[in-house]
Amino acid sequence: MFKIGDFSRLTCVPVSALRYYDELGLLKPAQIDRFTGYRYYSFDQLPRLNRILALKDLGLSLEQIAQVLDERLTPEQLRGMLRLKQAELQQRVSEEQERLARVEARLRQIEMEDKMPDYDVILKSLPAQHIISLRQIVPSIPQMRPLWDETYKALRAAGSDEIAPCFCLYYDEEFTAMNIDMEFAFPVNAACPPTIDLGGGRQMTARDLPAVQQAACTVHKGDYSGLNDAYVALGRWIEANGYRVVGPPREVYLAGGCAPADNITEIQFPVEKA
Repeated sequence: MFKIGDFSRLTCVPVSALRYYDELGLLKPAQIDRFTGYRYYSFDQLPRLNRILALKDLGLSLEQIAQVLDERLTPEQLRGMLRLKQAELQQRVSEEQERLARVEARLRQIEMEDKMPDYDVILKSLPAQHIISLRQIVPSIPQMRPLWDETYKALRAAGSDEIAPCFCLYYDEEFTAMNIDMEFAFPVNAACPPTIDLGGGRQMTARDLPAVQQAACTVHKGDYSGLNDAYVALGRWIEANGYRVVGPPREVYLAGGCAPADNITEIQFPVEKA
């Protein structure tokens, strides 16, 4: 029989872990001295401990290990458990490989520019939203501002207000500064009217904007005239990291101050691996 400390040294398992396995019922001491409370273990317990360690090394939780040890699982259930763990590990490996590729792309970018990039790009999912919007061909960029003012005033006049930052979606397949196909969108709650008349046969229409599984996003702070730099940085990142654009990009207007330098805009490109 071995005291817990000796058994710990023999098996290279910390005393704290042996005590925890005892608490969970995974590996009870062979004997506990009723006077001193000392825990004693035997050689016969080594196979069970080794199985615990082997299953733990496969990534199974201690709860799952308990089920295996107590033979409460059929072989098919055990296979299913291991297949799930296999899929989980494969997903983790894939995510780490993608992270490694992003690190390598960032290193190449720093080496080319000899400085940290001005824009940081992240991947995130975009939730589904209920919006009311106006899609229109805008003759030129300067004419966007009056349309924003018009749609916002119409929304307020209808007794509604946006519940999240407004944004626009761009539908042209390539950049154009003239005759821009864009949608002015306001996230609203379900109580918003289904349509808001703007006059002249034009109206804002409510609809559900689907979720986006993955979008490459960056944030620009400052005058809207500098947004082009953010677009260029985002395009370089998408290409360098092996993605392709799969939906209309968005400009989300997170904050707008009295001074152009206070503007904060997030640019979002729906992407998938090329």
